[in-house]
Amino acid sequence: MRILSGVQPSGKLHIGNYFGAIRQFVELQHKGHGLYFIADLHALTTIRDAETMRALNFDVALNFLALGLDPAKATLFKQSDVPEVSELQWILSTVTPMGLLERAHSYKDKTARGISADHGLFAYPVLMAADILIYHSDLVPVGKDQKQHLEIARDIAVKFNTVYCKDFDPHTGEGGVLKLPKPHTMDETAVVPGTDGEKMSKSYGNTIDLFAPEKETRKRIMSVKTDSTPLEAAKNPDTCNVFALLKLFAPPAELAEIRAQYEKGGVGYGDFKKRLADYFFDTFGTARKRYDELCNNQDYVYEVLAKGAAQAREIASELMDDVRRVTGLR
Repeated sequence: MRILSGVQPSGKLHIGNYFGAIRQFVELQHKGHGLYFIADLHALTTIRDAETMRALNFDVALNFLALGLDPAKATLFKQSDVPEVSELQWILSTVTPMGLLERAHSYKDKTARGISADHGLFAYPVLMAADILIYHSDLVPVGKDQKQHLEIARDIAVKFNTVYCKDFDPHTGEGGVLKLPKPHTMDETAVVPGTDGEKMSKSYGNTIDLFAPEKETRKRIMSVKTDSTPLEAAKNPDTCNVFALLKLFAPPAELAEIRAQYEKGGVGYGDFKKRLADYFFDTFGTARKRYDELCNNQDYVYEVLAKGAAQAREIASELMDDVRRVTGLR
């Protein structure tokens, strides 16, 4: 089984990235061949400074490796180191209906929040489809908010196969050049709330970063938005952003105890935030130590990325040979 997914280097990675994606990557690398990429081409829609891009690319690689991705079991690489992806994106764009892209939730959401509408942002799902399809991916770990992009990738693959592969059966997916991948979602952690209660996102500035200095991290956790319920009063855990984050970290028995404290009253939000901070550092303590070690061994990180790119290009080249053949480009 071939597993494929990636993370944008558009800012420091945060606990939303971990629980929504990277944790799955680490678990799934033991169940198949994982290909995990740093989506730097996608990041060009927001990152317009070369030094910033280089630094963020490297930091994402550090994050993957510190959090447990094993280069002996999974392939880690930069998206831009596989130029075949850009070629496939153009070919797929020639069969992608405009209406399909106009329905993309991500495009509408970002433009509604003031992000400039350019072709890169609009055509984002086509590049994502190329990322997925070029490696003959079987399984794609995605957050709930990214599931539509995978559905679009499947629709584009069906369209391409229908146009160019006379033996293609859209009902079974057989007979086409492009394989129809399946999503792998974790609904219970699909949306991680940020410090403001909205979905945690680098673009919204409401994140709790994985590897920020301890003092800064504790300050971010203490800034999580809560209501004005007084200390002595009962509180509703199911509407509390702090409790929603505690659910990601606390063992079931301890979470039940915390819920009881909420409902009884007598404990302030500040105490719950301090407990959240303790869980955070217990959970990521080993990874944060590994991160510091990798910062002092940068040659190793670059070596992992170079080997990963070579492995990814070998797979991508095989698919592109078939695509060029059926389209008449070769």
